[in-house]
Amino acid sequence: MSSTGLTIFDGAVLRSIDLNLPELDHGVTGSQLLELSESKVSESLSGLSLPPHIKEAAISRVSAGGDDVSFRRTELNREQATEKFGVFVSAVADALTDTPVVVSILDGSTLKLILEDEDDFAMLAEHLFTDLDEKDKGKLPKSQLRKALSLMGVDMGVPPLSDFPILDDIIKKHNADGDEELGQAQFAELLQPILQEISDVLHEKPITIVQNVEIFNGSRIRKVLADEKTLKCLVEKTVLEDSNGKDNQGRADLIKTLIMKNGKELGLPPVSSENESVALLYETIQSQLNKRDKEPSDASTEEEFMDALKDVLTKFAAMLESTPVYSTTNL
Repeated sequence: MSSTGLTIFDGAVLRSIDLNLPELDHGVTGSQLLELSESKVSESLSGLSLPPHIKEAAISRVSAGGDDVSFRRTELNREQATEKFGVFVSAVADALTDTPVVVSILDGSTLKLILEDEDDFAMLAEHLFTDLDEKDKGKLPKSQLRKALSLMGVDMGVPPLSDFPILDDIIKKHNADGDEELGQAQFAELLQPILQEISDVLHEKPITIVQNVEIFNGSRIRKVLADEKTLKCLVEKTVLEDSNGKDNQGRADLIKTLIMKNGKELGLPPVSSENESVALLYETIQSQLNKRDKEPSDASTEEEFMDALKDVLTKFAAMLESTPVYSTTNL
């Protein structure tokens, strides 16, 4: 699924991948199978290179947690290789379900839209020129075009040089790397064909950029709810910390404290997020907890407290499942 220009790989697309490998008309080594498996999975994920931790988890499952080196040397017949390929795909799908990867697929379409609208392009060029002309000279050296592309960034369809090395060739091809100074109109005139060529190249061969965005969709909360031991440990830790404080908290207050202090472990988006939907999420839960405070109840037993906590977390999970929250990470 996609949102605001982002594509989320959560493993769903891999659940229906064709496990038939016509390439395996004869036996292969474990090393060859892993290479083929990674290529096939990447192809199904729009060319996404598997993050190291996901790749390692898949290899570990394929080799049954044994010696990776030994598995790579193992000779596999067609049936064995097909089975192991299925294990690899399943492992990647499971990892993406637990921790979805958020990406931008740059195919030139965003740049095409900008270039097709003269007013949009003129406004973009003007803003870039103004931002770069810090001394208000009304002139910029050609070399600043490189920085202009960097300022546009992935959000506007321009990939970073590290992922798109041909960008350097495009800049040099249009003689946009010198010290000659340009006025605003000249700047826009040179920027336009550069963006057009970037768009054309991406249209022919789109690239996938992993975004430093974390998705909160309730899946981790449900995993915690299913793990009674982990949940009890969090409760005991919170109760212990509370007992060392000045005041003993009621059930609703203790739940609030637990959620605020252990949000990450519970799979909740950070309270400090500037995302409006996050603030609304916490306000809704806060309102429900305040309502609980006014209702007469016997909060004396651990079982009753756990039931109340699970109820709150279940509601959190349901809200996030219907409206996932995206938060920038520091990865």
